[in-house]
Amino acid sequence: METCSPDQLAQFFGANATNATAAASYICGRFTAVSASLSDTSYAVDSTYLLFSAYLVFSMQLGFAMLCAGSVRAKNTMNIMLTNVLDAATGGLFYYLFGFAFAFGSPSNGFIGRHFFGLKSVPSPLFDYSYFLYQWAFAIAAAGITSGSIAERTQFVAYLIYSSFLTGFVYPVVSHWFWSSDGWASAANTDNLLFGSGVIDFAGSGVVHMVGGIAGLYGALIEGPRIGRFDHGGRAVALRGHSASLVVLGTFLLWFGWYGFNPGSFVKILAPYTTGSYYGQWSAVGRTAVTTTLAGCTAALTTLFGKRILSGHWNVTDVCNGLLGGFAAITAGCSVVEPWAAVICGFVAAWVLIGCNKLAEKVKYDDPLEAAQLHGGCGAWGIIFTALFATKKYVEEVYPGKPGRPHGLFMGGGGRLLAAHLIQILVIIGWVSATMGPLFYGLHKLKLLRISAEDEMAGMDLTRHGGFAYVYHDEDDPHKHGVQMRRIEPSGSS
Repeated sequence: METCSPDQLAQFFGANATNATAAASYICGRFTAVSASLSDTSYAVDSTYLLFSAYLVFSMQLGFAMLCAGSVRAKNTMNIMLTNVLDAATGGLFYYLFGFAFAFGSPSNGFIGRHFFGLKSVPSPLFDYSYFLYQWAFAIAAAGITSGSIAERTQFVAYLIYSSFLTGFVYPVVSHWFWSSDGWASAANTDNLLFGSGVIDFAGSGVVHMVGGIAGLYGALIEGPRIGRFDHGGRAVALRGHSASLVVLGTFLLWFGWYGFNPGSFVKILAPYTTGSYYGQWSAVGRTAVTTTLAGCTAALTTLFGKRILSGHWNVTDVCNGLLGGFAAITAGCSVVEPWAAVICGFVAAWVLIGCNKLAEKVKYDDPLEAAQLHGGCGAWGIIFTALFATKKYVEEVYPGKPGRPHGLFMGGGGRLLAAHLIQILVIIGWVSATMGPLFYGLHKLKLLRISAEDEMAGMDLTRHGGFAYVYHDEDDPHKHGVQMRRIEPSGSS
């Protein structure tokens, strides 16, 4: 960067100028002050953008809570709402103490970070507090995914243990691998790129969605299906959630939050690609929001008509899950694909979710939120999709510093990016299996995982949380105490 030099500037005043050096010093001082002010403004704009994105991602916790509450039976509403609150609270403390350091503690090795425990030495030249807040919101999103898979039958202490372990260690290590500049498979690690490309998982189809989905898969497999989910003949029995209204509300809140999840992953917005041009990183942010939208919309419509053909119903809950499946899939490649490719992503994601749900029924796997199928299955498709459709121009803009970096196979970029992404899928499955699988199995053996059959039949709100979430009578009216609703039989003879 060029600087203003009083000695050089004084030469342009001419020999007859009075006190040319002093004048030049004054002018250079003004230029320096303006330059510093512009730098301050740039930092402030980018930090504000990142904080706003963090607030949007955090709002997804409310979306998760509403989606979970609507998808379970009324007798378990208070339980699932409490777990969502504690995912955020427990995750906040453990990500502060350990998780952020394991994920982004640079300099470090390729496996795990080793600096910034308890935010020591933050802010630093690498990042400010806003970056921690943004990454914490991602960590608790992964934990929220897992809580949906094991809803309605899991002991409360198990939630606290797995949430702490997931946000404090399991998830941070994966995010270090693929997002830290030191990570062994990170696209930001320009010194040692996997297959010359690294993994392009921009906002976390693998890092967030697959991690949360596979963790939930192990929890649900080990503790088994809910009582009544499959009859004695092995046929699936629908245990429908009690509120489609809450499901729709949660879906729209998650949709809103995804605009912080995907576009916000740029971290900064004030980054011109060519100085003075109308086109810059702000354009890429807008494009990412568009691809996110199109993938979700396409998946929703595909699910609508697909389920209509398969089941004969127009089901709003299925459509909401399809929409979220499209979002989970586009999350990896949202910044490096064309909008038309996002339509393909959403279309395939809907069928991946439908197929995973059919498979789950066949193997008698019970996931009240379809979280493992949605986030795990669609997340894996999103990783493959990115390796097929990432465009050269966008890859080099979003991941600068290495011209000629491999891009999508279908876009003429060869198969090296696809190879890297297949490795990502395998290592995430392996890592989560090796960590969360034994944790859930250990909780099961210690009888800390699943509640008793009696408690499950009565509902966790009543047996574990002091009462139901919904009050059907006025507790202040002594005449209504103890009144129970009874079934009214038809009066006519049959």
